[in-house]
Amino acid sequence: MAASAIPPIRLGLIGTGLAVEKLHWPALRTLADRFTVTAFTDSADEQSTRFAAYSGTDPALAVADRTALLARDDVDAVLISVPIPHLYEVARDALTAGKQVLCEKPAGGDAEQAADFLALAAGHPDRTFMVGENYFYRDDLRYARALLDDGAIGRPHLMAWRHAGRSVPREGSFTGTPWRQRPQYRGGVHLDFGVHHIAQIRLLCGDIARVHGAVQAANSTIDAPSDLTLTLVFTGGAIGNYTASFPEIPVPPEPNDMRLYGTEGVLVLAGSESERRVTRSSPDATTHTTVFRGSDNGYRAELLDFADAVQFGVRPVGSVAQSVANAMVVQRAFDSAEQAAALTLDPVPGAGPVPLWHPRGSTGLFDGLPGQRISSSASFAA
Repeated sequence: MAASAIPPIRLGLIGTGLAVEKLHWPALRTLADRFTVTAFTDSADEQSTRFAAYSGTDPALAVADRTALLARDDVDAVLISVPIPHLYEVARDALTAGKQVLCEKPAGGDAEQAADFLALAAGHPDRTFMVGENYFYRDDLRYARALLDDGAIGRPHLMAWRHAGRSVPREGSFTGTPWRQRPQYRGGVHLDFGVHHIAQIRLLCGDIARVHGAVQAANSTIDAPSDLTLTLVFTGGAIGNYTASFPEIPVPPEPNDMRLYGTEGVLVLAGSESERRVTRSSPDATTHTTVFRGSDNGYRAELLDFADAVQFGVRPVGSVAQSVANAMVVQRAFDSAEQAAALTLDPVPGAGPVPLWHPRGSTGLFDGLPGQRISSSASFAA
């Protein structure tokens, strides 16, 4: 049955802060045939008022709290966008109330709570329970994954990625959120933001077998380590290194590109959200670059995957198990740093390699999706 032939999912929003305003609502408003907001709530009344104003949603749909929202018969599913320390309890309550759940990442503020997330999902097999990871759905990353699957650079043997950028509190930005500045979860910025990078690494390089990590604190505005460096060994045999730094002082512009070295070429992923680039080099010193413009960093595709799971029983890419697998890399990295030793990672039940998402019912990567893709070739021969 076509998606347009069935009623849209009646969606309740639990939390209407920055994540909804900047990330989820811009995608939701393009999917009126798949979702309709029937209720929303936030612990801060001003956030609810602000959401109603910028979204055009009827203010009468605001409810007092999540208990009232979850009791409503006109809510089929919920989007949970609350601070990390509260994600588990809200997801638990929503599933208990019989709702389908799309929850912000990460799946757990530490290893113990990650295990609780897995148990929660296992206890509700009849419900769709996703933990958001938009990097699994980014057009440029899916394109790069397809190239790797097709053997475009031969056997990948080395991954190298350094990401650095100043992080100081700014009003109206994620860094200005008090609970991020004084995190009550293990990993700080590396579990909150850096877990996206881990998702990218796993999507492109496969699962990680062993990690050796080290951390430093070099930012007085964050009550957690600002620097993390990892040496990685992948289950497929490749090795890699990843460094993330979020210092307090300004730093010179960084390329922040990820490089994958293969036996028959190199893949470079670079650029910002407005223009992302995937460049493949070949043994003859030619390069083939595809530029991605006008995409939304994967949020629309993530919502489509959730809707398809709810309405058609499709198994979503962004499962709880995949989110736990991402989070556990960060947790084991911090274990490694504390123990000054390389540590193994146990497989997460139900996770395995990250599947490559395609729009439902299509054979192409981008069928029906917005955005521009522009390809060009060049040479770097001397």
